[in-house]
Amino acid sequence: MNAHSAHGHAQAPGHGRHGTGQGQHGTGHGHGHGHGHGHGHDHATDLDWEVMGTQLETGAELQLPELHRTAARLRERLTASGTDVRRILDVGSGPGVMTCVLAEAFPDAEVVAVDGTPALLERTLARAERLGLGGRVSVRHADLPEGLGALEAADLIWSSRTVHHLGDQQAALTALAAALRPGGLLAVAEAGLPMRFLPRDIGIGRPGLQARLDAVLEHWFEVMRTELPGSTAVVEDWPAMLRRAGLTGVGAATSLLDLPAPLGEEGRAFVHAQLTRLREVAADLLDAEDRATLDVLLDPAAPDGLLRRPDVFLLSAGTVFTGVRDAR
Repeated sequence: MNAHSAHGHAQAPGHGRHGTGQGQHGTGHGHGHGHGHGHGHDHATDLDWEVMGTQLETGAELQLPELHRTAARLRERLTASGTDVRRILDVGSGPGVMTCVLAEAFPDAEVVAVDGTPALLERTLARAERLGLGGRVSVRHADLPEGLGALEAADLIWSSRTVHHLGDQQAALTALAAALRPGGLLAVAEAGLPMRFLPRDIGIGRPGLQARLDAVLEHWFEVMRTELPGSTAVVEDWPAMLRRAGLTGVGAATSLLDLPAPLGEEGRAFVHAQLTRLREVAADLLDAEDRATLDVLLDPAAPDGLLRRPDVFLLSAGTVFTGVRDAR
């Protein structure tokens, strides 16, 4: 079983709240998984994180300004509490975009990227070297959730879009909280709002395509959750879950990714890849008209396609939930 993050970083196959790319925070916001890479499987919910590496990194880089602001908020909170941050874990680190952002924000700390995909850990090390952070960024290969209990103590633990890929989300949060040193902070990027990239009426097919894609993605996510080993139903009240994990001072902050039309080439490529993945794994959940509309949107030569039309934008919101381990 493997896991990593985007934002962090976890990334579902489509465009909704579960997959905007490091993750918004990891994985850029982060990304994680607990049910395999998809090699040798027929399940549409299996994800091959190694193959998705470039997509995860691109999605995270689109959000770099907000990732830096998020890291700054975490630094301010820890500084205000008098916590001396010497060790940081990025659990479900994916290609390491947020790992490096955290290393830049906390120049006196060692930052460890924890992930279940070796190729993504290699991306992390390469990125750290390019940014001159190689001396303070290290990686640890660990399958999740099994590896959570072996995590070394840290002053800050970041996990983006990873916990929702683990069967028992409450147990995962409790394990992460247990790895904090007294006074340490856990920051979990989860939830948010679905990504938007087109107007309601795009001039082809029935209006409201994105709302129908949201429904497809929610169905995909439900099936993915039920297939996870140890899948446990829980009300996804993240502040309450952090409190049950024994943390105090629980809070939340939501950030907005707002890239207006006309979207740049990198952003268009990201949206195109997201929609391509959704088309591949969920086509049977759409009617013939919506499948035809997707085919036009994904056609690189079509004037109404995502890579050419002038009204493509990128808008999404992601929330980071935080809690502190008592210094007692």
